[in-house]
This record gives sequence, structure tokens and C-alpha cells, in this order.
Amino acid sequence: MDLHSLFGLGGRRALVTGGSSGIGLAIAGALATAGAEVVVAARGRDRIDETVAGIRSAGGRAAGLVADLSTRAGCHELADAAGPIDVLVNSAGINIRPPLSDLDEDVWDATMSVNLDAPFILGQRLAPGMIERGYGRIISISSQQASRAFASSGAYGASKAALEGLARSQAEAWTASGVTSNVLVPGFVLTPLNRRLASDPGVVASLAARTFAGRNGLPDDFAAAAIFLAGPGSAYVTGQSIAVDGGFSVH
Repeated sequence: MDLHSLFGLGGRRALVTGGSSGIGLAIAGALATAGAEVVVAARGRDRIDETVAGIRSAGGRAAGLVADLSTRAGCHELADAAGPIDVLVNSAGINIRPPLSDLDEDVWDATMSVNLDAPFILGQRLAPGMIERGYGRIISISSQQASRAFASSGAYGASKAALEGLARSQAEAWTASGVTSNVLVPGFVLTPLNRRLASDPGVVASLAARTFAGRNGLPDDFAAAAIFLAGPGSAYVTGQSIAVDGGFSVH
């Protein structure tokens, strides 16, 4: 047994939604380094092109697709355009967190569309091909707010709790056919998605103090975990929510 047989992704194709920023960007680069051809899906063409160019300049293989995951039609269009996929990374998300008393149905629907409906639709569309080929990995990005409430969790926390439930359902349905589904659970990570909270130094410091590591997360903290879950060596790991949070969840 060698490292390639455990972690190598040569010959695999990976679709990373939200792959042009934050955690998705770090994971896209990591999967390309492990040998996968990476399809980066996001809303903005400029950021996609920049990400694809960066992966290619580092010797990786990548392509980009503009995608609107806020509608079911957009999700189906992405599935059609992506082609056969072996590794699906659901990293795209929106984080609108007004106080619960101010949370209206439009914000609720928008949050669920991107954070929950899109991973469901993409899984339904892409898993059959994975099953046919006998290999598939679904990796979704959740949040500590799926299981603990802080900083106005609102619809965001509810959507992530449901996403973890979806991953367990996918694991139940498809693992015996070679398709695993797992979730990475960040603590507070300094990404564009968390721009509002990151603008308050006091909040940033207090969240860092809740970790054992003494710091908040960075997108690159997720690279190794993603390679593991995407690779052949993780075939017996499925239906799990794995915290990558510097100890935030157990402090």
C-alpha cells in the first residue's frame, strides 16, 4: 500500500461548488494537487477564471463553470454541464443571518435553496453515474451552527443541520454501491462568507478563544481532510460529520 493508493485522485473528476473563494477554493486546489481534474463552479466568471488559472499554473487540471445554485433550474444546468463527476464538493453557501425575529420567508427560502436544495439536487443528478462507475465521494461543508446556536444562527444553522442529515441519508442509500457522503464541519473561518462577523474584532477574538488552537480557521486547514475524504483510502468512512475546528466543538 502506498500513498497514491490511499490518497491519489489521478483519473478522477471533481466538481467543487463555491470553488472560487474561501474553503471551496482551498479544496479545489488541494484536489488538483492530488491529481484530480477539478471543475470549479461559482457565480462570478472573473473569480472562476482566476482560480482555474492558478490551478493550471501549479501544474493541475481545471475548468470553470458559471453556476446559479439559487434556483433548481440552475442546479440542473450545472449537473448537465459538468459531465461525469467522481467527487462532488458542496461548498457553495449563503450566510444571511438577521435576528430570528427579523427573519422573513424570502431569506429562509434563499438560504435553503443554496445551502440545502443545491446539494440535494446535485447529489441526485451525479450519484447515479458514480454508482455506475463504482466510485463516488460527496463532501459537504457544514457549520458548528448545525449543532450549537451562536451569532444569530437563524436559517443558516437550520440549513446546515439539514445538510448533515442529508449526508447521512446519502450514505445510507449509496455507500454499498461505492459512493460515500461525509461532511466537514468548520468552526469560525476567515472567509468572504463570514465577512460580517469578521468585521468585528471583538467577535473574532472571542471565537478564537473558544478553540484549543487559539486561532480561528483558515481555508487551507481543510485541504488535507478533503483529500482524505475524496480518496480511495476513505471508503469505510461515510455518513460522518467531521469537525475541522481547532477544538471549537469540544471546548
